[in-house]
Formats: sequence, C-alpha cells, structure tokens
Amino acid sequence: MIPSGLYKMNGVAVKGPCKAPIEIQVDGTIQAPENPDELNDAYEWIKIQYVDFLTLSGKGVFDGNGEIAWKQNDCGKNSKCKRRSMNFGFNFLKHSIVRDITSKDSKNFHVNVLGCTNFTFDGFTITAPGTSINTDGIHIGRSTDVKVLNTNIATGDDCVSLGDGSRQITVQNVNCGPGHGISVGSLGKYPNEE
Repeated sequence: MIPSGLYKMNGVAVKGPCKAPIEIQVDGTIQAPENPDELNDAYEWIKIQYVDFLTLSGKGVFDGNGEIAWKQNDCGKNSKCKRRSMNFGFNFLKHSIVRDITSKDSKNFHVNVLGCTNFTFDGFTITAPGTSINTDGIHIGRSTDVKVLNTNIATGDDCVSLGDGSRQITVQNVNCGPGHGISVGSLGKYPNEE
C-alpha cells in the first residue's frame, strides 16, 4: 500500500510469475521526473509483466509529468525522433484489474496493454490537456477479453486505440474528449499483421 502523499519515482519494472494474487493499493501521487531523459529511454515508466491475478487500485495518481516531453515531440516530422515513456505497460497479464486510479500527463501513451487475457479497467481516469501530443489513453494489442468500463479519458490523441491481434474487446460507459475518440489502427501498416 502506498498512502497519501507525493512520491517521486524513476522507471520501475515488475516481473512475475508470482505464487499468489498481488494487490497494489495506491492512495498517494507518484510522480515521474520532469526531464524525460532521466527515465533512461524506458519505453514504459511503470512496467508490470507476467503476473496473474493483479489488482491495482486506490484513489492515487500516477503523474507522468509530460509537459517537457510534449514540447520536444517531433515524431510527426522526424522518423528518428526520441521515443518517450508511457505511464504504464501491462504486458502478458491474466485475470487482472485496474480500478479507480488516475493516469495523468503521460509523456507518451498513458497505457499499453500487450498480450493480456481477461484484463479489466473499471473507474479508471486518464487526464492530459488537448495539446498533449501522442498521449493515447489505452492502447490494446495482441490481447483477448479486455474490458474498459466506467472510465473517463481526456487526452490529446486517441481515447482507446486497438492494435493488431485484439479480440473480444469491450469499451462501455467511457467518456472521451478532448482527443480523437476510439480508433482501430493503424492496421495494415506492417506486413502480416493480424
């Protein structure tokens, strides 16, 4: 449990397998470094992978402190741009839930869901200004039975985006805006995508 208060944190990777269900309750604010370079090119600021039966809950805020990164983002014009960290990477999780927490001002996408099965977001809040570049709310790829429920997503890019290999996806009672809404794509960009 992380109680109320402000905690500064660099990149963290949590990797299973675990022998029992894991619950992380966050009631405080966890803040990333303001300077994107201090995350040492971590693709995901908080990466959790290969865990079954994870619960991440509480009234806490994960503040990606992304304003400097948005100003430096020239990826629309520069194919060799420096990729900045997403707030969360949930990779290869099963039977897990994210409930009631907030993702704020990510430097890049807020959440990347990859290779997950039976994964639920409920009462989740994502917030960033409309001017934040490339801050997709929840991107889902190669995952089955992902539910996004009762969630508020305000970003400068897609609210929910579906990548290749996504199956049995439910998006219900989700408020989007500002941003581009719910997107399927960019499918077909690479050969042999599902």
